[in-house]
Amino acid sequence: MRIHLSALGCRLNEAELEQWAGAFSAAGNKITQDAENADVMVLNTCAVTKEAVRKSRQRVQRLHRANPEAKLVVSGCYSSLESPSALAELGIDLVVPNTDKDNLVALTRAEFQQPTMPQSATTPAETALFQRNRHRAFIKIQDGCRYRCTFCIVTVARGAERSRPIQTLVDEVQALSESGVHEVVLTGVHVGGYGSDLNTDLFTLVSQLLTHTDISRIRFASVEPWDLSDEFFTLFDNPRVQPHMHLPLQSGSDTVLRRMARRCKTEDFRQIADMLRKRVPDFNITTDIIVGFPGETEEEWQTSLAFIGEMDFGHIHIFSYSQRDGTKAATLPNQVPKAIRSERSRELHALAADQKERVMESMLNIMSDNTSTNSLNHTSFKEGNTDQNGHRTTLVLWEKGETLADGKIQHWGYTPNYLKVTTVSDQNLANQVLPTRLSGIEDGVLVGHT
Repeated sequence: MRIHLSALGCRLNEAELEQWAGAFSAAGNKITQDAENADVMVLNTCAVTKEAVRKSRQRVQRLHRANPEAKLVVSGCYSSLESPSALAELGIDLVVPNTDKDNLVALTRAEFQQPTMPQSATTPAETALFQRNRHRAFIKIQDGCRYRCTFCIVTVARGAERSRPIQTLVDEVQALSESGVHEVVLTGVHVGGYGSDLNTDLFTLVSQLLTHTDISRIRFASVEPWDLSDEFFTLFDNPRVQPHMHLPLQSGSDTVLRRMARRCKTEDFRQIADMLRKRVPDFNITTDIIVGFPGETEEEWQTSLAFIGEMDFGHIHIFSYSQRDGTKAATLPNQVPKAIRSERSRELHALAADQKERVMESMLNIMSDNTSTNSLNHTSFKEGNTDQNGHRTTLVLWEKGETLADGKIQHWGYTPNYLKVTTVSDQNLANQVLPTRLSGIEDGVLVGHT
């Protein structure tokens, strides 16, 4: 069978796609990026907001139009929360709930073809990832969450916390490294809660990955600030652990945070940010903010905006609050009118753009104190070097390219602290980590020269 895989929403959904891609390939199936050429289309859906639900339905319809003869398999939070009758009306051939995601490949093969393993199933481990034009591997380390933030429906859809064993993850990451992958992103619903059910923790997992794998770059997906111990911060002393974290703040007002049932006050968040930036030069912090949470007054909004303005975030994911049935927040009084939510969103987008520009500018014409040698370049390169014109040099993982009219290739990649860079090259740089000179900013992206 030819399998087309796609996802909406979080990095965890992407990590699950990568697991499925590897399992389908190992079973002798072919991964295709074109839905029109697929025998089976698999969609991993999202339901974090009403907009995500709308997009999930829309994507199902779009896939049907692209290839009405293919079988359609749907999983993810939308399909787990939606009623069976509503899903049936969309013409879905197989629904795999979140609780059965680990069995999706076997269930799909059993439904649509003989589930026996062909003798010719010898596809290399890296094929599934690279065939999907991906060069950073998302690693699902756990699922589910023990907390109940009042706005979150994902904990309902994903269920209790379940962590994958350390040895399983070590073996998976080392296999990826041996197949040519340079960077992994550790992801889950509650990444910082990893190991709560296995008598271990995230610090121990990363320590084991550093000791027992050759992977060059390790990143974290979203991690709740309250999960970070003093011991955890020492991981960043190793240059293989990249100097970036996505720490969800959600609001810069402590009274709003209480209504959200968040466990981190603004002052706690500030101390964590200061500690990371003091420990690691150029450390980049990105975040999530919900605008117009129920009861958010103008005073609370101004307090929130002022605090966010002090944090110098490299990027802010901005969500205008939308009511989700099944959450406590949907029942709270004083829902903020849509017009006010929209205006506050515009204000925050303007602030976020200014902050992102400042963070990128800080990477130009400045020599960092971080002189740690990167494992890919041993003694030939030190992070933060500058050339005779004062231009900063940093390591960039080039991830994908687009052929231009003149035959050259425009590439996009990321610095260690997760700032996007573009360059134009005569050669295909995809999946290479190269010293790159930063010379400016164009259209919100750093310009690099290899």
